[in-house]
Amino acid sequence: MNKHFYLTTPIYYVNGAPHIGHAYTSIAADVLARWKRLDGYEVFFLTGTDEHGQKVEKAAAEAGLDPQGFTDQVAADFRDMAARMNISNDDFIRTTEPRHKRACAELWRRLEAHGAIYLGHYEGWYAVRDEAFYNQGELTLGADGIRRAPSGAPVEWVREPSYFFRLSSWQDKLLEFHEKNPDFIAPVARRNEVLSFIRSGLEDLSISRTSFTWGIPVPGDPAHVMYVWLDALTNYITAAGFPDEADPRWGFWPADLHIVGKEIVRFHAVYWPAFLMAAGLAPPQRIYSHGWWTVEGEKMSKSLGNVIDPRELVATFGRDALRYFLLREVPFGNDGDFSRKALITRLNGELANDLGNLAQRTLSLVARQCAGVRPARGASIAPDQALRDAAAALPALVRGALEKFAFHEALEDVWRVVRAANAYIDHQAPWALARTDRARMASVLRVLLDAVRGVATVLQPFMPESMARMLDQLGVPADARGLAALDQDLPAGAALPPPEGIFPRFDALSR
Repeated sequence: MNKHFYLTTPIYYVNGAPHIGHAYTSIAADVLARWKRLDGYEVFFLTGTDEHGQKVEKAAAEAGLDPQGFTDQVAADFRDMAARMNISNDDFIRTTEPRHKRACAELWRRLEAHGAIYLGHYEGWYAVRDEAFYNQGELTLGADGIRRAPSGAPVEWVREPSYFFRLSSWQDKLLEFHEKNPDFIAPVARRNEVLSFIRSGLEDLSISRTSFTWGIPVPGDPAHVMYVWLDALTNYITAAGFPDEADPRWGFWPADLHIVGKEIVRFHAVYWPAFLMAAGLAPPQRIYSHGWWTVEGEKMSKSLGNVIDPRELVATFGRDALRYFLLREVPFGNDGDFSRKALITRLNGELANDLGNLAQRTLSLVARQCAGVRPARGASIAPDQALRDAAAALPALVRGALEKFAFHEALEDVWRVVRAANAYIDHQAPWALARTDRARMASVLRVLLDAVRGVATVLQPFMPESMARMLDQLGVPADARGLAALDQDLPAGAALPPPEGIFPRFDALSR
């Protein structure tokens, strides 16, 4: 049976340039997509940009551009970020595309046909920055006299004609849905927040605006544009071919996973399943919410001048190194703090010293002592078998960790084997065996080659370019780099290319 897996990043809002938080989400999704492909799945991986709404209209005006010209520029910037981070997305969707406008219009018509939409007037508190409405009880009044949303965004009182989605009628159905699907939203803290919000009482949701025009017109009533979140969330089914259910991509729906930041969990875990089920469509299988990054202990902000463009880090440290660090440093559901010192410590200690040195020592010994030819497997003694078993266990261990989004645990599982292999080479001392027992030396080097192959294979999703180079140096053919191929013994006698260092060391002053 063909195994399918559809996962998405959120579509990124184009009111500003991409930063390290965007890169973090995309890299995590990319690792999962690459892992699933490595594990034999047919994967559909989506990212893109969210381009409508009052906030974008305002940002475009401030930039002296029309909204479409502004979004064209920023969307291109996000495409560039994805390319620089080596993100292997299968599609990049923009909400200004004709296919998306068709999908939104059809979803609206289905909601209307099911009696889920009615016309009324909206009156309440609205945060332009969040593109969201808030209840009085959610607001705080600052010393400056300004009411603010839980996000800190200022709110304003809005009264205008609006279409409403009958969200109130979904309160019990959503609670039942979450009870039947306890893993729908994770981690647990986010699930608890969502359930608390639903239990506090759901009000009908305003899903159109008339006070601005930069949006998708409501079918049959172009004086209204669709609420930006109804528009934005629809992207996930647009890319899957909706409303054309004969499209091959529709077979991927429902999505297996939406990865989102914790600030947009409510939209994905409350509004989105309600919209879909009200339209007679299946909700996604799972939503995982990750934390935020601060920089040197400070929240990222333009005013502090500490917003980090990940492309600048790539130019200094390399993209695989950055990918590794972001997923190694902090458990994925938690908040994390970025510092260059921590990055350099990880890169020098774990990549250059541990893994890089292990591969370089092993391959250099093969080059010098075995004429650069892969040695045959010899008779195993207990230390050999222990390292072989540890390496053989890696696919299952990494798979298990990634199933629960524990990227840091997956990498720690790998590094246990790296450390064990470094201890093994020190204890077995193949350079000394070269003088006393060359057959045993060759056997030890083969154990090491196989262990490094196992490590490099499971690390491909995290560091695709570096691990491709490592597998090249190990002489692993391109068609033998999947997880299933680890069961295949590589033939002895193959000539290996000259070894080259893969992970450079960085000076503490690297900027």
